[in-house]
Parts: sequence; structure tokens; C-alpha cells
Amino acid sequence: MLRNANILTFDPDRPRASAVALAGDRILAVGGEEVAALATAATEAIDLGGATLIPGFNDAHAHMEREGLKRLRPSLTGARSVGDILERVRALAAETPPGQWIVTMPIGTPPFFFDGAATLAEGRPPDRHELDRAAPDHPVYIPGLFGNWGKPPGHSALNSRALALNGITAASLPTCAGVEILKDARGEPTGVIVEHNSRPTVEFDLLPAVPRFGFAERLEGVRLSQRLYNAQGTTSIYEGHGSAPQTISVYRRLWELGELTVRVGLVVSPSWADIAEARRAMRDWLAHARGAGLGDPWLRLSGVHIAYGGDPAVACCARDNLPDTGWSGFVEQALTPADFREACFLAAEHDLRLHTIVSDRLHEVVPVLEAVNERHPLSGRRWVIEHIGRARLSDLEALKRLDVLVTTIPTYFLWKGGAAYLDEPDGGDLVVPHAHLLRLGIPTAIATDNIPHDPFFTLWSVCNRLERTSGRVIGPDQRLDAETALRLFTVAGAALTFDEGWKGPLRPGFAADLAVLSEDPTAIDPDRLRDLRCRLTLVGGRIVHRGGL
Repeated sequence: MLRNANILTFDPDRPRASAVALAGDRILAVGGEEVAALATAATEAIDLGGATLIPGFNDAHAHMEREGLKRLRPSLTGARSVGDILERVRALAAETPPGQWIVTMPIGTPPFFFDGAATLAEGRPPDRHELDRAAPDHPVYIPGLFGNWGKPPGHSALNSRALALNGITAASLPTCAGVEILKDARGEPTGVIVEHNSRPTVEFDLLPAVPRFGFAERLEGVRLSQRLYNAQGTTSIYEGHGSAPQTISVYRRLWELGELTVRVGLVVSPSWADIAEARRAMRDWLAHARGAGLGDPWLRLSGVHIAYGGDPAVACCARDNLPDTGWSGFVEQALTPADFREACFLAAEHDLRLHTIVSDRLHEVVPVLEAVNERHPLSGRRWVIEHIGRARLSDLEALKRLDVLVTTIPTYFLWKGGAAYLDEPDGGDLVVPHAHLLRLGIPTAIATDNIPHDPFFTLWSVCNRLERTSGRVIGPDQRLDAETALRLFTVAGAALTFDEGWKGPLRPGFAADLAVLSEDPTAIDPDRLRDLRCRLTLVGGRIVHRGGL
């Protein structure tokens, strides 16, 4: 029993309440004093002292497989000079057996690593010779940032042992564009590699000897991630960008062990190399992902992510490195517009839900969906369009006609990358156009994209729409009030996994997934939303996080 609460139920039949009774993994009753009176001597009652209780966050594009991995490598946070970094490398060398790799997190301050090597006193990362002196008996690798967290370029640094083990010489050339091996006046590698790509290719392309995250590390990483997401009030996630085979295997193992504390919805990230292979895979190997897919209330697999565009060289390198996917957790793809169109028709033919990221190219994808719809009606299939950046109103209207679902990444497009939209002719009114999507009645869910994994930061982004470098508002009329944004971030995502009949709103018979917040988001200034904290999280009626109650 949770009582003396300010409950936002998102149940239209009873939007507000003060008490909720739980029985097992479901909600027994929601209401006022009449619910509190149901308590018996055997009831565990928690007095929330007026705190706000909401349905748990359903992060509709979570990348939860990443967050815990960041805790498995030594941090360089707080280093302000090359000397600071070398001191940390020396300390790591002292506790690492000779010959074993030393691999750290990137230079800079998490979660974004925006400051990076440029803010070190020397304005650069350490070179191979400096790292040699700090760790003469170990190969050392300091990776560049993962651009989806922050902004490229990233600067990787290796010592001489690491360069030699990876075969990096004066003659080495990257296969993938956007990678630069820095060299000294004699033409020899300095040990620094600059990556201009958002999703780094340097390890896939040039560094085969660098230790990868194996199955055991990824398993431990998700265990850590669950605790971190639960601590933010997140009770469900959805991975629409797709999950590679190893990522799916990790979640499957945790499900087998009964260790999931976040409900997980996964989408297949395919490793096919061409349309012919895609045709065989969809026909012969993905029956389990058709329609609503397979699963239970804790783990469900449904649909396939098909990329629009991509770099063939990057996709080839990524496939060659499987099962490793680096930080991404999915398999890089590269499809021409013609191949994308054919893949969409194949997905419809085999009842595989399409998930695709459109960014600013929704106007190129919509005609493909309309063509598919003529042969294979999309209504009820729950195809998903993700990562909408700049859109056109006519294309949004088409999504409504096609009965397509949408997920948005407001922090990515509005705050982190919003500089690209500051001078839109309409003031950004059609950039991540939440108000237009809701006015048209398009099912929409919002997500963090793990940049960062904190839902309160994303909530703040949705309601304020501030670009990070200028503080300017992008599309002021598209700002949402906190209660509407919370609905998109909690109950709306259940439709992505066909779970809206038992998960989401706080109503009798529904899942006992809920979060208690430090303040009422609907009663504070929108600028303070990112300061909210989660005090208690329950998933399936079980307390999975207690932070102040």
C-alpha cells in the first residue's frame, strides 16, 4: 500500500488519486481514503508524505546495454592536463600485470565528454612516447568519445606497444572515411587517431587487437545498467534501433536467470550484407520476430530495424567485427534508397514490423511507406518511425493516415544538436514537432537515447526546447506541459510492445510499475524539471530502487 501520495495515474477514468494498493505484481485498487482503508495488519504500508507518484518511465529508445559498460573501464574524469592522465595511467600500470592491456574511458567529463582533449592544458591528448614512459610494460589505449554521447571529433591515444600490436605503421591508412592517423615530422604515427564520425569506426577499422567487450562484460554491464535506470524511475525500455545477436543473447540470459528488473522490448538489428541475404533471413530465420513477436511481460522481441542510408565501408567493417558492436549494441547497416524500398516491401510481406530512423529525411521515407501500404496495408501493424528531426506537415499527416507510431529523441535534436536548427524559417516549429504529432493524433513516445539515460533531463528538453550553446528556444509552440510530456514518457510507450492492455496507466489490474518523485513535475517551473530525482521505484510490485524513502 502506498498512501498519502499525489498520484498522477494517466487513467482517464481517474486522473488523480492519493492511495494505491498492490497485490503481487498488479495494482489492486487506486483511489483515496477508501483504498487506504483496505490495509490489514499484514499489509506493508508506505506513507509517501504527499510525494508525487507516477507510472514508471518507459524509455522508448534507451540503449540500456551501454550505460553499465561505462562503469567497467577506468575513468579519466577530472584530468586537466596530459600529466594528470599520465599519473592515472601509471597508477593503472602498477596494479595491472605486465603485458596486459590498459583501456580507459575517453578523456573528458561524462556523460557527454564535450570538453575532451581540447580542454587539457596542452590542448591535446598524450602521445605514444608519453604513454610509453607512463606504462612501458603495457599496451595502452585511451579511446575517443562515442559521438552519440557528445560531439565529434574524438581523440584516441595509444602507446608504442598498442600501435605495434595493431600493426599501425607509417604506411597504415584507414578504410573508413572520417578517421585520421596523426603523424610526426618524420611521417611516423604519433599514437593519436582523430575520429570525426558520430559512431566511431576506428576500432573496427584499425585496432583489431584492442580488447572488446565480451559476453561476460556485456552481461555485467546490463546488470549495472538496470540499477542505474531503475534509480531514475525507469521500469520499461524499448530498443527500436535494434539489438545485435550478442545484445539479444545478454538480455535472454538475464531473463533466464530471473534477473531482469526492467521490462525489455527488443527489435532485431540484422547483419545481412545485401538484399538477397535479407530476403532469406526474413523468410527463413525471423519468424519469431513477426507481428507482435515472442515474449512475456519481461522480455519481448518483435520487428526489425532497417536503416535508411549508411556508409557501406562502415557497415562492412562492423559485420567483420561481429559479435562485437563496440558501444552501439546494434549492427551498422548501409542501404541505398532502392534497397531500403525493397527491404520495406519484404518486411511487410513477412509481417515484420519496420523500425527506421529518419532524422531530417522523413520526406524521403514517407513515399516508400505509402507505396508499401498500397500492397500491404500498414494499419494495425505498428510500424515505427524513429528519431524525427526536421519534418514537413504533409509527411506527418501521411504518418497518421498510415497508422504509424513515432518515437522522438528530443535531447539529441533540440539540446545537443539543436544548433543545426537555430535558423529554421519557421523558427523550428517542425523540428521534433511534438505538438503537431499530438494534434494529428499520431501515437508518440519520447526517449532518452542514452544521452544521458536520465529521463528528467529529457523531460526538461521536451518542455523547454533549449539549444545548449545559445540557450535559444527551438519551436516555442512545440513545447509541451510537464503532464503531457510525462504521458508520452510513461504510458505511451506500452503500445510499442503491444502491452497497452496491461501496462502503463495506474489502474486496477495493470502492472505495478511506478516511480515516486522528489517533486511534482506539473507544479514546478519547467526549468527545474532536470533537477527532479526518483525516491522509489517498483517494478511488478517489487521495490528495485529506494533513494530517500
